Amino acid sequence: MKLSSPVSELSLVGSYYQKKLSKLGIVTALDLINHIPHRYIDFSQTFFISKVKVGDILTVKGKVKSVKNQYTRTVRKIQVAEIEDSTGSISAVWFNQPYLINTLNKGDTVSLSGKIDWFGRKVAFISPEYEKNVTGKIGLHTGRLVPIYPETSGLSSKWLRGRMKEAIIQTSNEIEEILPNEVLKKYDLVELKDSYYFVHFPENFKQAEDGRKRLAFDELLYLHIASLKRKLAWQKNDSTFDLKIDKKAVHTFIKNLSFKLTNSQEKIVDEIFSDFSKKYPMNRLLEGDVGSGKTVVAAIGAFISFINGYQTVFMAPTQILAQQHYNTLKELFDPYKARISLLTSGQVKKDLGKEDIFVGTHSLINKNALFDKVSLVVIDEQQKFGVNQREKLVKKARNKKISPHVLNLTATPIPRTVALTLYGDLDLSILDELPPKRLPITTWLVPPTKRQGAYKWIQKNIQDNKIQVYIVCPLIEESQKETMQTVKSAKSEFEKLKKVFPNLSLDLMHGKLKSKEKENIIERFKKGKTDILVSTPVVEVGIDVGNATIMVIEAAERFGLSSLHQLRGRVGRGTKKSYCLLFTESKSEKVVTRLSAMQKNLNGFELAELDLKLRGPGEVFGIKQHGFPELKIASWQDIGLIKKTKKVALDVIKSPKKYKELLKEINTRNKFTN
Repeated sequence: MKLSSPVSELSLVGSYYQKKLSKLGIVTALDLINHIPHRYIDFSQTFFISKVKVGDILTVKGKVKSVKNQYTRTVRKIQVAEIEDSTGSISAVWFNQPYLINTLNKGDTVSLSGKIDWFGRKVAFISPEYEKNVTGKIGLHTGRLVPIYPETSGLSSKWLRGRMKEAIIQTSNEIEEILPNEVLKKYDLVELKDSYYFVHFPENFKQAEDGRKRLAFDELLYLHIASLKRKLAWQKNDSTFDLKIDKKAVHTFIKNLSFKLTNSQEKIVDEIFSDFSKKYPMNRLLEGDVGSGKTVVAAIGAFISFINGYQTVFMAPTQILAQQHYNTLKELFDPYKARISLLTSGQVKKDLGKEDIFVGTHSLINKNALFDKVSLVVIDEQQKFGVNQREKLVKKARNKKISPHVLNLTATPIPRTVALTLYGDLDLSILDELPPKRLPITTWLVPPTKRQGAYKWIQKNIQDNKIQVYIVCPLIEESQKETMQTVKSAKSEFEKLKKVFPNLSLDLMHGKLKSKEKENIIERFKKGKTDILVSTPVVEVGIDVGNATIMVIEAAERFGLSSLHQLRGRVGRGTKKSYCLLFTESKSEKVVTRLSAMQKNLNGFELAELDLKLRGPGEVFGIKQHGFPELKIASWQDIGLIKKTKKVALDVIKSPKKYKELLKEINTRNKFTN
């Protein structure tokens, strides 16, 4: 069996289990053996039956004395087996597993592993792992450190262990070392073949950790190499259009702004100007908190493009945000008679003549816009676009062999370790200052007992101070799934809030509305005709209303800290004091601790680091939705390993001959994964 072979070649893997495995991202034998345990249960200690006591987690070996179905007083069917060895006997109890009567037979020699507890007045194994003993064979489910794997419905760790053993045995001849000996010694790494045995069949916890460390090293190394290769490939692009920096014109443009640039903005403008002077096009990621002024920095870059006679393309993930950019750029460029077009699926707005700046959603890729001489592409909230969408836009903006400069923006605070690994191909800039006039936002965690008081406070603020309020809910409609029934929906909350605030004007906005409906709702809110805007997280980007000073977030525990921080950033844009109220009905200590961080911390990057530790990148960044490669083995918290693998990756690019086997393996993997 080859590492690239489909898992269907393994025994007991029919179409049913193939589908289940694919849900876990397991398609090939290599995917399977890289599906490593997330924990182990220590069943390695084997005792005589006479020595066991309540609370022990252990293994016993003995013969089946009897096995039968039994009914409880509540008519539940349980299975009870009696196991004996030379020192005594003990019962084993299972629930709703009637097939055991035909699996375990009187006289069978078996191993049982699990926890000893009371069953009525008797000491017994409760739902233990079991397997028949075969002379000369090591147990798979008992008598060792037993791996527990990430599972999905209908796919247990017990089933996975059987397939894992078969896959490793059948592919062992294919697993060859890919790193030089000097790297293995320098970073104290076990050989690759050993790492798979250690992680799936460890003799002790040190072996398990040594196996995981080696596989994690390889996983991070592959990511770094892929990023560095993309960076080198990008730098091989022919030079972009020659952009001359007219310092006098730039000074005038900045002087005409209604505010002063922060030191952080000035620094990043200089970085962009430096990129414009290089022989290859810019490929930069600009991170900045909500309201830190990313759009203005991008606009200064667009101004340089404009005065040099070239075009700029701005792509945003939503029509709301595209409209916001269009309005901002129109205002900034109006004195210079720049022609700006808005292209979305819902509308097209054009100035007469040839366009200087295009603003739009992903429709920019498909619409027949006249991209004649595009020298700058700006992609806002870039993580919300797939890799292919971003590449298509850049490709469309190319002029023959000349590539445009690319500036990626994001308000999602990404911890530096993640950014440098996932975006190693991009130069990184961070806007770490907010405009000096922005007032800090006070954040409160509101339990159910204080909800009514919060509503009265909101009503009083609206009436006395003539302010406006956002109320954000995580779902559009009530979910039919039992686990989600407590989650507030925008529609049901809207109906409820109309009764709570009968004398106020409320509107409802969500992603399923038509473009025109959204525009009308936003326009009413901007003009102050709506007191409370009830919405899904669609308000996270694009709506900028200075008079909105209260942000209420329902079921706040459903959001990551980064998302909560971005939602909070929708208020505090004017001169009035602003507030963020986090409503939660959760009593979980972990949830309360996590949400309490929002009260103490106004820094998005620090919150992102905390959320990464508490929730993992998959939930924090919506990795699966936005094309991020989620780590299966390594951890984003292992900063030391990330730094070590970055060093090795740089050495791979510098001295490829030294890493022939590694590069060969990467090419092989690319062939059967693409």
